[in-house]
Amino acid sequence: MQIKVSGLRKHFASEGKIIKALDDVDLVIPDNTIFTLLGPSGCGKTTLLRCIVGLETPDAGEIRIGDEVVFSSEKNIYLPTEKRKLGMVFQTYAIWPHMNVFDNVAYPLQTRKVPKEEIRKRVAKTLAFVQLEGFEGRPATKLSGGQQQRVALARALVAEPGVILFDEPLSNLDAKLREETRKELKTFLSELKITAVYVTHDRLEALALSDTIAVMRAGSIMETGGPKKIYFGAESRFVADFIGRSNLIPAVVRDADGAGSGDEAGETIIDSKIGRLACKKAEFPAGAEVTLCLRPEFIRPRRVAPEMQGKNCVRGVVESLLFVGDSYEGEIRVGESLLLARIDPDADFNEKDEVFFQVEPQQCLLVAK
Repeated sequence: MQIKVSGLRKHFASEGKIIKALDDVDLVIPDNTIFTLLGPSGCGKTTLLRCIVGLETPDAGEIRIGDEVVFSSEKNIYLPTEKRKLGMVFQTYAIWPHMNVFDNVAYPLQTRKVPKEEIRKRVAKTLAFVQLEGFEGRPATKLSGGQQQRVALARALVAEPGVILFDEPLSNLDAKLREETRKELKTFLSELKITAVYVTHDRLEALALSDTIAVMRAGSIMETGGPKKIYFGAESRFVADFIGRSNLIPAVVRDADGAGSGDEAGETIIDSKIGRLACKKAEFPAGAEVTLCLRPEFIRPRRVAPEMQGKNCVRGVVESLLFVGDSYEGEIRVGESLLLARIDPDADFNEKDEVFFQVEPQQCLLVAK
């Protein structure tokens, strides 16, 4: 089911101040997609999720789930949580410690007075789907963290909701288990063809799981798009910096379209602290102060070579190298700028070595200062 949020506002009073948790939010979450609300702590993403599910009452606006209005301040409509046909997976899983796996998963059906035989069939089907077949009689609290997460998912799915919502469900898992569970969750949700709304502050989770990402800040939606669009084509400095590690370099637009400069038309030419560069076309006029966003993975240093000539060739010195397993995290000094680079683990570099790197114009993203 599609979810449409219009003009949603939620304010809280704290220590004599008004906190705008949601500030006139407009959002459309398409049917049968994995939609992630991403942002730092306090940005309003969990408040928005809780408003959709009915655990918070907005001050103003409207929420429509499918064809039904579940909240409207103007029409004085408020549909209780249990009537919104939603499933929810919480950060803490909220597993009942006194129940076994079967009873935890069956609980939503039992509260709806579903016949016992139907409950048995649907619980068995759902546990098989989340790969917990045969775990019915086990105490829920004796399971591993990943298994408890799957019990929580099964409990949310067993009532066959049109929408399922996740509030940072993997944050309590260790790094390796989180990675494994993330892959499982992506597979489960893709197979279900269900609308999923996922809240996280972890950009890797957002990039790996999502069909669409909405980046939030201070109660507002800053930008919405697919993972690659958000990562490689951010429209603001905040989003470019938040969605992943990036070198943010002050620059001034020299030529807005490359014409007359000897460079290819359709590129934006800048003067920056690391030199003159041709960049991906951007809608900034000549003379505008901008920020060059250059991802570490695009900086591939090498020794001086004859082919290292021409457009976007930069010379620097290796300042530091930190081995992190699958790569080196390197710092390369170019003039007064210190650039983060991701370097292959078999690279033959030492600190203080002179290096060169060349970046394609399409890898040079310009955003507002």
